[in-house]
Amino acid sequence: MANDVAVDAINPSHYRSHPSGIECIQVTEHMDFTLGNAVKYIWRAGLKSDSAIQDLRKAIWYVERKIANLEKSSGAAD
Repeated sequence: MANDVAVDAINPSHYRSHPSGIECIQVTEHMDFTLGNAVKYIWRAGLKSDSAIQDLRKAIWYVERKIANLEKSSGAAD
């Protein structure tokens, strides 16, 4: 019983409930940290809490951070 609780705490249903049957981590483990987190927040938008907007804002924050880091490393800016 305690083992089931630990599995759910590590891999909650909002990361396993995609209609495709794919788990979020199967996709995000192939990405860097910032892009993986953006995808994670898009994936769970509205599933973990009632606020899909909050999750989507977090995803935007990670995407904007990734863009800023790429611009900084390439010397490019919009």
